[in-house]
Amino acid sequence: MDEIASATRVTKRTLYNHFQSKDQLLACVLEAQNELALAAFATFGDQLSGSPTAIVDVLFRDLAVWADRPRWAGSGFTRLVIELADLPGHPARAIARRHKALLETHLGDLLKRAGVREAHRRAREIWLLSEGAISLMLVHGDRAYASAAADAAKRLLRSPSR
Repeated sequence: MDEIASATRVTKRTLYNHFQSKDQLLACVLEAQNELALAAFATFGDQLSGSPTAIVDVLFRDLAVWADRPRWAGSGFTRLVIELADLPGHPARAIARRHKALLETHLGDLLKRAGVREAHRRAREIWLLSEGAISLMLVHGDRAYASAAADAAKRLLRSPSR
């Protein structure tokens, strides 16, 4: 809170007048970030059209481009949930969970429009590949995990429904 107060040029007392706790402040920041990220994904989602393979190609290509940014640190929502792993009831975790679920649902809707059977199930599997690629790109610093995940996603889409 000291650093936030200093950066915003207000006193800690002023911060606590607006936010009851550090956790509430974190939840408000994350909620605002959620809105920005959803708006960005909706815009990005406009590029995700055409065949299911084209959707996957763009999704993972853009993931690799995102990972190539200087000081890229992956998904803030995922990192935050990992940081708060021992606090399952933390409000920020609920926001992160809702955020990830909305993105997965949006991907499922896009896949359904592209004619994918069991689109929301496939979206969950593809989202899992995306999150795994993000984590491994952070660990290894190797963007090739995005293309490996894309290849796996395309195999999923080609596999017969169970």
